[in-house]
Amino acid sequence: MMRSVSMLSDLDTCAIDHVHPEGVWQARAALPDAEVASDLAALFGALSDPTRVRLLAALAAGPLCVCDLAAVLGMTQSAVSHQLRLLRALGLVRARREGKLVWYTLDDDHVRALLAVGAEHIGHRTPARQEKETERRA
Repeated sequence: MMRSVSMLSDLDTCAIDHVHPEGVWQARAALPDAEVASDLAALFGALSDPTRVRLLAALAAGPLCVCDLAAVLGMTQSAVSHQLRLLRALGLVRARREGKLVWYTLDDDHVRALLAVGAEHIGHRTPARQEKETERRA
């Protein structure tokens, strides 16, 4: 379950204004440049849509044509094609024409790893821990 951004708690802000120069220096050194930050934002933006995540998850099982993907997700071929166009532009999927069919695959194992790490991150939260966080916020 996503946390509401508008709900500030005592853990969200410092009680005093004190900057730790060493920590600030290390954080600034770790910042990506503007172009990399923009590319990462576009990548994660693509993953912010549940339909696109489901398309990528389906392709993680192996190559599928647009017709297959439409059947898997219960969508029209046009809607699937629209999403695939965006995923292809971001380098997340590859297309290969074979006669009258267009086959899609994940671009590389990095995409598969992104999905796996994301699922692992979501899954590591135990129900007891989630309940405790809910009680703390109430």
